[in-house]
Amino acid sequence: MKCLYTEMFVRNIVYYRYFVYRFYSSNTVRVRFAPSPTGYLHLGGLRTAFYNFLYAKSKTGKFILRIEDTDQTRLVEGADEQLKKDLLWAGIKIDEGPNIGGSYGPYIQSQRLEIYRDQIEILLGNGAAYKCFCTERRLELLRREAMKNREVPKYDNKCRHLTDQQISERLHKGDPYCIRFKLSSDLNSYQDLVYGNITCEISQLEGDPVILKSDGYPTYHFANVVDDHFMKITHVLRGVEWQISTTKHLLLYRALGWIPPKFAHLPLLLNSDGTKFSKRQSDIKIEHYRNSGIFPLALLNFVVNAGGGFDKDSHQNVKPRIYTVEELASQFDITKLNTHSGKLMPERLLEFNQLELKRRLNNKTEEMHVVKEVQSFLLSHFNNLKNEKESLQVEEENIRSILHWCVNRMKKISDLIEPDLRFIWTIPKCYNLPEEELLLVKDLSEKLADQEYFNKEYLLPFLKSYSKQNNFKFSSLMKTMRYVLSGLKEGPGVADMMEILGKETTLNRLKICLKNNTSK
Repeated sequence: MKCLYTEMFVRNIVYYRYFVYRFYSSNTVRVRFAPSPTGYLHLGGLRTAFYNFLYAKSKTGKFILRIEDTDQTRLVEGADEQLKKDLLWAGIKIDEGPNIGGSYGPYIQSQRLEIYRDQIEILLGNGAAYKCFCTERRLELLRREAMKNREVPKYDNKCRHLTDQQISERLHKGDPYCIRFKLSSDLNSYQDLVYGNITCEISQLEGDPVILKSDGYPTYHFANVVDDHFMKITHVLRGVEWQISTTKHLLLYRALGWIPPKFAHLPLLLNSDGTKFSKRQSDIKIEHYRNSGIFPLALLNFVVNAGGGFDKDSHQNVKPRIYTVEELASQFDITKLNTHSGKLMPERLLEFNQLELKRRLNNKTEEMHVVKEVQSFLLSHFNNLKNEKESLQVEEENIRSILHWCVNRMKKISDLIEPDLRFIWTIPKCYNLPEEELLLVKDLSEKLADQEYFNKEYLLPFLKSYSKQNNFKFSSLMKTMRYVLSGLKEGPGVADMMEILGKETTLNRLKICLKNNTSK
């Protein structure tokens, strides 16, 4: 026994020296995003990842991705890879993590079991933890009894009081056991970088928590603390739902002789009706937004807009705009984060998406990427519509001019195939026009062919003059021309349509209309 305690003392001295070295030799900010691959990345997770990323970027620090997969029963196949893809799509660059590497890996918890077992031995050796042999049946009876008495269910710490002899007898019989950590009541408060002083008497709220399960895997609370320490995490930014657990984590840090990181908790994100997010909501998955034509930067602006943390938030009367990641990082101030929950309003997302489209179109390099994206989208959408595909005008210059023309009429790229804009890409089928209207279309077609200018500033007065000279009601002429050019009864102004279609396409559509009606 003396030898064991001597060994523990030496190991603690080693860890103490290591930590003193770490504390005084490194000022680099290191933050982490540590999702569990039990589902796919959603808005709440994206918000947490992005705030961590912004904090690291604003402090010239490092952003680490860690996969917390210790709950082996709930893993979703492929979820960890999809998480990385979603972060990459959003523009959140990982400095260290799975498949990337770093000096403090492995970055997947299931590959760090030996590290956890070493720390468990230290806690057992210094009396901060103990073996618990309670069965699931006994724990269930405790839960039922608490519910019956209208009390919050919690473990009664029975095995904390087992003698060495009792423990030896249970081990000799081969009884399964887990490891529990001894909670104490002498550390009840800490300083939250967002919420200020937080007080929580955790030992009054729950019994001693399990830190190592009987299957050899650590629980979230223990692995989280051990990993943050050995990965040199300096600041932990996470959801406010973890605030109550922080006292428990601080007790673990103290029991292991480690100095904890600083903690900042982020306010809840809520649906527009004030309800909490549910992982069952398909419309909060990042994959849903990506497939719906939402730009990454628009989504990032959307999730931080409700949480505060930026200089821009103090200027309420400033015209809304989209901020780049670099601009957000330069403005980020953790002390300006909101302490109240934030509602996400879906209409704001579409506003941000439109702003991002405008920003991209004003940048030559990004404009080309948008044009290519639209080109690919249109070819894919019209792939099975043979007649329409054959008449598509998807040349880059044509798409570029169309985007600039209709940027104020659209919120996302898929709007380009909505009924009021679909006419741009497809030729309408016009049949059974009255004879009077057919003659008018034929004559107007000839007049338009002679026109040198083909912009709306010229076309609108020209059309008004034409209707007056031919004693044809202007509104009726516009109705006919809109139908011939687009197949729509309502939509953009006819002069706008003609300008965006261009002279050649406009005349071609008038010609097709006359041919189709004549053939009937």
